[in-house]
Amino acid sequence: MTITIRPGSTVMFTGDSITDCQRLESEDGLGFGYPLRVAGEWGFRHPDRPVTWLNTGISGHKVTDLEARWRTDVLDARPDLVSILVGVNDMGWHTIDPEGHVIPAEEFEAGYDRLLAPLAEAGTGLILIEPFLLPIRGVVEAGAARIGEGERKQWRTDLDPKIQAVRRLARRYGAHLIAADGMFAELSTTTGAGPEYWAADGVHPTPAGHAALAAAWLRLVA
Repeated sequence: MTITIRPGSTVMFTGDSITDCQRLESEDGLGFGYPLRVAGEWGFRHPDRPVTWLNTGISGHKVTDLEARWRTDVLDARPDLVSILVGVNDMGWHTIDPEGHVIPAEEFEAGYDRLLAPLAEAGTGLILIEPFLLPIRGVVEAGAARIGEGERKQWRTDLDPKIQAVRRLARRYGAHLIAADGMFAELSTTTGAGPEYWAADGVHPTPAGHAALAAAWLRLVA
């Protein structure tokens, strides 16, 4: 079943850098990633149904960061539909930040649940995009840290239970789910283009990766 977006609706994207995508540097505040692609394609298909599109993603944010700003950045806007992509910064934080620590999947899920509960109570439509990690090769620099095969194995071990948590929450709240981790894994094996084609560093989508996310998102709405 798809979500019907009615004329005059407010749709909000929120999360971390994948959603942020330099939104503060863009004229419309949507950034240069999948939220912009969604808004543009929707506007092209449905000029008779104007929508207010908002983006409150912030680079580097974890579930706890979203919690701290949830009232002012999300709930107070009274959106009709909220799309959330968070979790990549909750994964492997301890491997690249000297002050970082392991965030247990149970802690991640409990915090995410607290984000969703007031939206569900208000009858807000929900789209959850599961976090993802593509199996690229080689070493990637992330600030002062160097991320290689060993770190990515730790990340994958850390991420898998968090992906399952997002899937459980989607079922619990009747939210629409974009199974992005599986989607990118399939694209990487069936298109002839490797994982780097979709996310050069394994985490941040390329333009093609953002297009894939936008296409998956638009399949959920009507």
